[in-house]
Amino acid sequence: MTLRTLDSLGPLEGKRVIVRCDLNVPLRDGVITDDGRVRASLPTLNALINAGARVIVCSHLGRPDGAPDPQYSLEPVAQRLSELLGAPVAFARDTVGESAKDAVASLEDGGVVVIENLRFNAGETAKDDAERAAFAGQLAELGDVLVSDGFGVVHRKQASVYDLAQLLPSAAGLLIAAELDVLDRLTENPERPYAVVLGGSKVSDKLGVISHLLPRVDRILVGGGMLFTFLKAQGHEVASSLLEEDQLDTVRGYIAEAAERGVELVLPTDVVVAEKFAADAAHEVVAADAIESTAFGASGIGLDIGPETAARFADVVRGSKTVFWNGPMGVFEFPAFAAGTKAVAQALTEVDGLSVVGGGDSAAAVRQLGFSDDQFGHISTGGGASLEFLEGKKLPGLEVLGWV
Repeated sequence: MTLRTLDSLGPLEGKRVIVRCDLNVPLRDGVITDDGRVRASLPTLNALINAGARVIVCSHLGRPDGAPDPQYSLEPVAQRLSELLGAPVAFARDTVGESAKDAVASLEDGGVVVIENLRFNAGETAKDDAERAAFAGQLAELGDVLVSDGFGVVHRKQASVYDLAQLLPSAAGLLIAAELDVLDRLTENPERPYAVVLGGSKVSDKLGVISHLLPRVDRILVGGGMLFTFLKAQGHEVASSLLEEDQLDTVRGYIAEAAERGVELVLPTDVVVAEKFAADAAHEVVAADAIESTAFGASGIGLDIGPETAARFADVVRGSKTVFWNGPMGVFEFPAFAAGTKAVAQALTEVDGLSVVGGGDSAAAVRQLGFSDDQFGHISTGGGASLEFLEGKKLPGLEVLGWV
């Protein structure tokens, strides 16, 4: 079977089309600080509007505890969507209640409504199949067909992602199709040399992807908080830096496997070590095998890769034909510790081939550091989903759309 796409749904004029987007954007005081996911939903929404569909947009936002919580309302998202579409977007103040039903009933061909946060209903994320199916049944009453376009949630077996797709004629939207095309290129006959850059805080979050990609890549570059577990596995002291002691044996295994397979494992040669975790913390650049030699001694904390490492990583990235990057190189939110992440991002914009930013914190970092989406080959909207795909896992939200 292959992925069902919009074409499989036939003419959509006058039909009520539920679109499961991923509009889980960061908010500060009710203001969207990064609208990347909203903009990523536009191609599918515009295609449906132009087809004369009556569009019912649904999404989650944040982690409300199965009940309404004003700080997680989708109303700011509906307002931003209206601005980006250049057309009115209605907002329903509940998900499957009277407000949603009335708003859907009022839709005209080409009209759009956003219903309230799916996770205000406990059934959306319920582990109990019956509870989840019951909520999906209520959602299904709002529409005639489902377009699943929230790539960031396809690894979740949730009511709007999995169960609803079994109740209504369903297909993937343009965003999911584009994400899968890129991820397929990363796993099936990628152009070489192929480099993977991994960062972020925890090795444990990346174990599956390292294991699955080791036989497929030419180079793996390791930065971020996870680098200290690699350094410790090599016998170096890491002071008070982030460390996963329980992963040391696993990491030693990966180091050995990389050597055995001829995969170049590029680890930092220098590190920025700070006195404490703070934006204004005193800090020093020190060799990666001498972290405890700073003035901070054993209490120092590594918060970024050093300039020598950043230059080396950038050279490797620029010299590759295929690059997948997931996870910042340091605490990019603090300007003093953003240089490593910025160097990798800049190098990705100069790749003569396919450059992929793997969603999540990496996507937030490139935007915060002043890069635009079109400087990269692709910015994924789903960090966790991208990683699980690259781990070779089956994703329930894709399987239910025919993807195998």
